[in-house]
Amino acid sequence: MIGLFVVVVFFGAALLFSAFKVLNEYERGVVLTLGRYTGSKGPGLIVLWPMVQRMTRVDLRTVVMDVPPQDVISRDNVSVKVNAVVYFRVVDPSRAVLQVVHYYEAISQLAQTTLRSVLGQHELDAMLTERDVLNRDLQTILDKATDAWGIKVSNVEIKHIDIDETMVRAIARQAEAERTRRAKVIHAEGELQAAEKLKEAAAELSKEPQALQLRYLQTLIDIADEKNSTIIFPLPMDLITPLLNRLNKP
Repeated sequence: MIGLFVVVVFFGAALLFSAFKVLNEYERGVVLTLGRYTGSKGPGLIVLWPMVQRMTRVDLRTVVMDVPPQDVISRDNVSVKVNAVVYFRVVDPSRAVLQVVHYYEAISQLAQTTLRSVLGQHELDAMLTERDVLNRDLQTILDKATDAWGIKVSNVEIKHIDIDETMVRAIARQAEAERTRRAKVIHAEGELQAAEKLKEAAAELSKEPQALQLRYLQTLIDIADEKNSTIIFPLPMDLITPLLNRLNKP
C-alpha cells in the first residue's frame, strides 16, 4: 500500500513538473489543446495542462542556411556549380508550425530549386557581373513563397560560381581579345583625331603663305637640333622669288 502511494505521488509530481515550461526571450511556444491550436505563448514561465496541452518551441532568431552547390545550365548553355546562403527568421510561430512540416527543410529545398530556376534564365556573364540583381531576385521569390509559412527571408547571397577549367581558359581568351579590340579602337580614334587636327592646321597655313614659310624654317631648326648629318631640304620658291625679283631689277 505504501509502495502504491509512493508511485502515485511520484507520478503526480512528474506531471506537475511537466506542466511548467520556461521559454527564452528569443523563443515562442505554439500550444495545442487536445490537438487544437489555442495560441502562442512566451517568453517566460508557461503553465500547461498535463496530457491535455502540448507545446512546440519556435526559435525567432535569424537562421543562416547554406544552400549546397547546384548544377546550373546558363542561358548560353554553360554548365556551372553555384551555391548560396539564405538568411531567414520566423515572424509568425503559429503558421511556421501549422502550415508546413519542418520549415527548415522546406526552405532548403525551395532555395535549391529557385537557385537553379533563376540562374538558368541568365547568361554566364550576367551571373558573374550582376550578382546584386540576382541576389535581389532570389530574395524576392523566396520571401514571397515562404510568406504563407510565417517566414521572412531577409537576404540571399550567391557565394561561389564554379566554372569548368576549359571554360575559364575560354573566358580568359575572350577577355584578352576584348582588351586588344579596345586598344585598336582607341588607337584608331587617336589617328582620326590627329588627322582632323592636321587637316585644320593645313587649312590655316594655306590662308597665309608667310606662315607656311615660317613653318618650313621651323622644321629646318628642329632637324638641325636633332640630326648631325647633312640634310638637303627643298627651299620654297615663294621664299626666294622676292629676292630674285630684286636682283633682276636694273
